[in-house]
Amino acid sequence: MSGLPEEHLRYPFRRYGMDHDRYDWSILPRRKPVRWPADARVALWITVSLQWFPIDMKGKPFKPPGAMQTAYPDLRHYTLRDYGNRVGIWRIFRLFDGLGIRASAAVNGAVAARHPSLVQACEQRGWEIIAHGQDMDHLHYEGLPVEQERAQIATTLACLRRAAKGPIRGWLSPAKSQSGATLDLIAEAGLEYCCDWVNDDMPYPMRTKAGPITAMPHPSDIEDYFILVQNHLSEDDFTHALTDHFDLLWEEAATQGGRIMAISLHPWVIGQPYRISTLEKALRHILSRRGVWAATGAEILDAWKAGQ
Repeated sequence: MSGLPEEHLRYPFRRYGMDHDRYDWSILPRRKPVRWPADARVALWITVSLQWFPIDMKGKPFKPPGAMQTAYPDLRHYTLRDYGNRVGIWRIFRLFDGLGIRASAAVNGAVAARHPSLVQACEQRGWEIIAHGQDMDHLHYEGLPVEQERAQIATTLACLRRAAKGPIRGWLSPAKSQSGATLDLIAEAGLEYCCDWVNDDMPYPMRTKAGPITAMPHPSDIEDYFILVQNHLSEDDFTHALTDHFDLLWEEAATQGGRIMAISLHPWVIGQPYRISTLEKALRHILSRRGVWAATGAEILDAWKAGQ
């Protein structure tokens, strides 16, 4: 033996799967196959993030993707982020209007307070509004006092509900950051699904102190920011990543039940004139296949729950 003390082997949370009881561990191929409306094979779910990065970001306990990089005032990066809400989002609107796609907009509370017309423009198109935290400098992390985190969530929802007419059912944390209490607090606030966990291709139920909530698949690997900015890949690489990702899900759905093609976009990244066509190519490829259901996160959640 290694000589480890006996109490080392008595870890109270060791169990099959992950060391917590938030959900029942399972593998996707053994689950009940999902059927989408009209027997669609793949549900296309696009989330467009409308974010505000304060120019005087503290960056605590870490800098989120897209944070300011240089000494104050970092106008180079601040104005590029602002470009997304002023210019880039309107290119996405035009593209999606033409393709007949309704998306989910993940909106910072600060964006809803500063630019309520953006929230209204989304809703006029039938888009869903998802809560995306207070702003990109108010992260959720272990060590954040619970009352402070609860207040951040309440502030976010209050800002969104003043600007939006429809219900707010989903949550995406800034930088997908969470504390041990985040799931409990967003369920307590009445939210029904969360986009922060990236360990599955399909929804699954999670437990919280305030009742059940659903984890929705929201992968980072095919996100525009991670491919084009963080990983420095080309626009053609982005198109190929989306189409390859979709093609495999399409094949799996033929024998294993419905799948979800979840794409996360940022208008300051993909809304650039030289990039928007790469997204269009990928979407036209996806929509050319029979049985693709373009829907919001809430619609996909309802369809999934109906089949459980």
